[in-house]
Amino acid sequence: MSLFLETLIGGLLAGTMYSLVAIGFVLIYKASGVFNFAQGSILLFSALLLVTLHEAGLPFVLSAALTMLVLIAGAVVIEHTVLRPLANRSPMTLFMATLGLSYVVEGTAQGLMGAQVHALDLGIEDVPIFFGDVLVSQFDLIAATTAGTLALVLALLFNRTRIGISLRAVADDTRAALSIGINLNRIWQIVWAVAGMVGLVAGVMWGARQGVQFSLSLVVLKALPVLIIGGFTSIGGAIVGGLIVGAAENLAETYIGPFIGGGITPWFPYVLAIAFLYVRPAGLFGERALERV
Repeated sequence: MSLFLETLIGGLLAGTMYSLVAIGFVLIYKASGVFNFAQGSILLFSALLLVTLHEAGLPFVLSAALTMLVLIAGAVVIEHTVLRPLANRSPMTLFMATLGLSYVVEGTAQGLMGAQVHALDLGIEDVPIFFGDVLVSQFDLIAATTAGTLALVLALLFNRTRIGISLRAVADDTRAALSIGINLNRIWQIVWAVAGMVGLVAGVMWGARQGVQFSLSLVVLKALPVLIIGGFTSIGGAIVGGLIVGAAENLAETYIGPFIGGGITPWFPYVLAIAFLYVRPAGLFGERALERV
């Protein structure tokens, strides 16, 4: 029983790392209805910029503040050069634009900061903590706390502030929101900036665990089953989806892996996501699209 609890809790805590990545996708999708393929590249760029500034001798807090300013400026540039000219185009066109943007961001990161691996020490030791007979990673506990706090802050921001009300109005009906004076361009700038900062937090946590390197941009692949299960429009769904994916892949690796030679973790979340598509295509917390004919 202790092995089951340890595996389950370890998976749940690890799943919060996936949730951090998925939240960035949710923010963009809620504002524009577009899957932002560039989120992984922004995550990589922000983590790489922070660690580069820190290695240059700047304090960590100052490096993080400067990185946030760059992300805000980047959100304004992206809105002006990519989103605004394509505002009335189809979601597929916007998706292809974000696909191209991902390569631009990665190329810029490599050109300015190189492609070598950087170690990132947050001062958090990945040491075991015992709760009775159950072993839990200290790093995973802190990551889970960070993800939960971030989700709470974003929920308050988008449910209790004027910006959040405007965002929900744009998500529900863009034309109606424009008709009552909501500045769509400003909303996009804010959302992309916030998504960039979420990407920074996720990049720092992932970078501290496996090093800041270009493979960080591939963590977005782990966010896909999280989004399918939790729903593309819910921050809470991203958290729940991450917990489900983390727990399921850990349990599958422990109890099914020995019978088939292991290696379940990379593909099992996608099998789970496909199963959810059959049962609940919009995800657990997603909004079902209603079309009048």
